[in-house]
Amino acid sequence: MPAGTVGGMDGSVLVTGASRGLGAHIARRLAADGRPVAVNYFPDRAEAERVVADIEAAGGRAAAFPADVTDEADVTALVAAVESQLGPIAVLVPNATGPQPTIDAVDVTWQDHLQQLTFFVKSPTLLMQAVAPGMRSRGGGRIIQIGSDVFERAAPGMSAYSAAKAAQLSLTRSWARELGPWGITVNVVAPGWIPVERHAEIDPRIVDTYRREVPLGRMGTPAEIADVVAFLASAAARFITGERITVNGGHTMD
Repeated sequence: MPAGTVGGMDGSVLVTGASRGLGAHIARRLAADGRPVAVNYFPDRAEAERVVADIEAAGGRAAAFPADVTDEADVTALVAAVESQLGPIAVLVPNATGPQPTIDAVDVTWQDHLQQLTFFVKSPTLLMQAVAPGMRSRGGGRIIQIGSDVFERAAPGMSAYSAAKAAQLSLTRSWARELGPWGITVNVVAPGWIPVERHAEIDPRIVDTYRREVPLGRMGTPAEIADVVAFLASAAARFITGERITVNGGHTMD
């Protein structure tokens, strides 16, 4: 497949929240497939530039783009800047997230809910609306959301986050039906607990407890999430839409 070709379509990739964590791994992985990658950050410019440097050192093409992807004006400007510098967006990966505090259900406020909905409903909606018309005009595209298995696990203290992640899945399925006739596929990759930088201070005993519950007997890696995203962005996934692919070593098997 020629460089920059996504599912049979020429174009770039936009990964939001890509300066660190899963987003950085996803950006590097998609770039390795020959796709120009927009590394969105807010506000970690230095970290975003390191991801770009890694991609370029490996022979890929990338650029860093600042934007608050919960802000409509910023999203509009971001998409315009990416398409001007890297070409039309063929793959969108709404990955950006915010704080995920543990709050007892009796203490959760509506503002707590809104904070999570802003990242997992508002932001993906703004991004989808900004890229979908262009994808339609070019015959199709890919939207790959980054979900979570947490609402299946009913994790205590995570009701606001869980509710927003469930809403994100509902959005994905609705969009898959509506955008399918335009040749746009919409799917969710739902990781289990994948330790990244922000988990550095977690008590190792908590990690061990989680690991023992995973049938495969180990923690997943960011690369394993990025590989599934890359599959959904590829021509091999051209007839897959409206799906949720859970990547957690079997942790939530029924």
